[in-house]
Amino acid sequence: MSELSHVSESGEVRMVDVGAKPLSRRRAVASARVRMAAETARRLRDLPKGDALVTAQLAGIMAAKRTAELIPLCHPLPLTSIDVQVVADASSVEITATVETTAQTGVEMEALTAASLAALTVYDMAKAVDKGMVVEGVKLVEKTKS
Repeated sequence: MSELSHVSESGEVRMVDVGAKPLSRRRAVASARVRMAAETARRLRDLPKGDALVTAQLAGIMAAKRTAELIPLCHPLPLTSIDVQVVADASSVEITATVETTAQTGVEMEALTAASLAALTVYDMAKAVDKGMVVEGVKLVEKTKS
């Protein structure tokens, strides 16, 4: 018997059956950071491609909604709340994504996807003016189930 939840006894990949699990309120918070030059951080709202902070926030929200299309074997979930905060400081952008649902499985992947895509969007929008940016620290900060 396989100890991996997404692998059958015969070694084939599968989506885990959560049909028998009860619905519960679930919440996950993930974060990411984009390090950059101070001049880049000052220009984030006025880049050649536009406002990187607003665009990254929208990208994170859209990404959370499409997680099941991006990550194999991830369950599509009815998301009830998505909040993506994108905050610039002197030399970085801090991203926090909070996702909630009432479902049979958690929303960690949706929160991580939101934070990751928001960070990649900041990178994409600012890459023309800063070749040294670094996306780092993508992590699950918290998850709850009630």
